[in-house]
Amino acid sequence: MIALQQLIALLPLLSLTLAAPSNSTISKRCTSAITSYDGVSSAVSSGCDIDLGAITVPAGKALDLSGLKSGIKVSVSGNVKFTGGKEWEGPMFIIDGTDITFDGKGHTFDGQGKTFWDGLGSNGGKTKPKMMKIKMSGTFSNLVVLNAPVQAFSVGNKKALTIKGITVDTRDGNALGGDGKALGHNSDCFDVSATDTTLDGNFCYNQDDCLAINSGSGITFSNNFCSGGHGISIGSIQSDKVVSGITITGNTVENSDNGIRIKTVYEATGGSVSDVTYSNNKVTGIPKYGVVIQQDYENGSPTGTPTNGIEIKNINFKSGNTVQVTDEGKEVYVLCGSGSCIGKWDWSGLSVSGGSRGSITGNPPITGFSL
Repeated sequence: MIALQQLIALLPLLSLTLAAPSNSTISKRCTSAITSYDGVSSAVSSGCDIDLGAITVPAGKALDLSGLKSGIKVSVSGNVKFTGGKEWEGPMFIIDGTDITFDGKGHTFDGQGKTFWDGLGSNGGKTKPKMMKIKMSGTFSNLVVLNAPVQAFSVGNKKALTIKGITVDTRDGNALGGDGKALGHNSDCFDVSATDTTLDGNFCYNQDDCLAINSGSGITFSNNFCSGGHGISIGSIQSDKVVSGITITGNTVENSDNGIRIKTVYEATGGSVSDVTYSNNKVTGIPKYGVVIQQDYENGSPTGTPTNGIEIKNINFKSGNTVQVTDEGKEVYVLCGSGSCIGKWDWSGLSVSGGSRGSITGNPPITGFSL
């Protein structure tokens, strides 16, 4: 038999053995800190979570977080400045991967748009880089994007993505050039060609579309604030591009050229827009069109003659949509091609006021509303 004294001596070792945690318990997620631009590539390839500090990105270079390992968390702990002035197409920032969590923690990505703006945007003049290319699935949140040279966000994920708590601020682009026009141009906040995407609780201050859906399905745009631009858009829809299953709800649009619009490109064919639902959106201070659906779109100069190669189907305004235009604005403008606006168009949840009534042509099957 083991002596009592020997048993007492063994008790501490026995206790440690029984209490020892498994490897999965003691393992801790590694984190790779980025403290300079030169550390970006190694942080991405490390397979660790990323802490993105206050860094400066060289002119003409991308902050490239593509190819992240599944499940990675990216946290921002400092403001990031993109060096301006060099003409290139961008994007300035790229992120992709599956089930990624990006938390900007309220920090700023500064695109230095003032060094590019010439009033022409992507239509000419200096070659200006697009800023944020988002291809990841997961959650992208809590970031301020300041002074994007042209379009701020290009979203192209194929799996579930939520973008929330983002502020895009290009108000400095409202400064006037020698021709009396704003220097900022084509400054879309969110250009979306994606699947299963939610944009919720974001703020947009710009000179172009707050949202532009160019293709995709299962897209929700909810509780966002849009000011100074061209409003909430689907399109312009080009040939063979398909948009379906869109929910636009709880948004505020103010002091923008247009409120809510769908635009298909003149003579485009093979595409479609279907199953779009608007609810509880508040639109105010609109000098052009409160609601506009047009099938004659050409960049900057619509033809006035609609074509019917893109089908628009099931466009519905549920309860709570209020649209107010200024004295010079038109409440509603619909221009459909022959037989291309079809299905159910229940507009009983739309209320318009101010300005002139506008017009509805092309026999869209609107019910519950009339000018």
